[in-house]
Amino acid sequence: MIIDLVPVWVLFFIAAAFVLFSIEVGFRLGRAVRGTTEEERESPASSIASVILGLQAFMLAFTFSIVSDRYDSKKGLVREEANAIRSAFHRSDFLPEPDRAKTKLLLHDYLDQRVALAQARNAKLVEDFLGTANQMQQELWDMAVVNGRRDNSDISASYLQSIDDIMNLHATRVAVGLQARIPTGIWVVLLCLLILGMAGVGYHTAIADSRRSRVAPILAVAFALVIALIAALDHPGNGLLPVTQQPLVTVLNEINSSLGIDASNQ
Repeated sequence: MIIDLVPVWVLFFIAAAFVLFSIEVGFRLGRAVRGTTEEERESPASSIASVILGLQAFMLAFTFSIVSDRYDSKKGLVREEANAIRSAFHRSDFLPEPDRAKTKLLLHDYLDQRVALAQARNAKLVEDFLGTANQMQQELWDMAVVNGRRDNSDISASYLQSIDDIMNLHATRVAVGLQARIPTGIWVVLLCLLILGMAGVGYHTAIADSRRSRVAPILAVAFALVIALIAALDHPGNGLLPVTQQPLVTVLNEINSSLGIDASNQ
């Protein structure tokens, strides 16, 4: 998306500038109207500005609800993925050698790369990992299918289910974390309401025959903070508000301990 090309902190200043600019435009328009006619009244202007600001508040709340729910979903998916990998690792004990050792190392490498990827927060690494993850998942699935055909038991079926859960959760995390975004149309509506609402504030100030408000910068900062927060939560990398990967780190430490791997030497 185009908004991803703009850092969140830059978006904050852009939003603040839009607020101040819109207030000034509305104020000058109000001064011009007041200087040419006495028919414009303060009360109708105040009502219109209030309605627009109300719509803007609704859209901000609606958009924030979307990204906050998605943020909670991301945290929940991390916990679910950690449990799925832990289950697959333990159930792989029932596999015959050499598939048992190979599966355990493959699960370790898969989890180690996923944790490293989350900590790096690099878009290029994400693209590389997606291809590698699919290959590793397919390798795990192929070994599980081969062993499942040899041993058609409940234990084998439960291991197959664990691998299937890992693959499904990976796909869900990609869909929720990278592909599910706030539609461009919502961003356009937010921008339009921001401009109209702030212009209405400036217009009402001029119609009321008041001076420019010295608290306008505070208003600009307040709205810019909310918009920047929404953008940060919506960003696929979550650079400013990263989703904790501690459940995966905990499982990785357990696997390292089980395999006798010194994490400090990795």
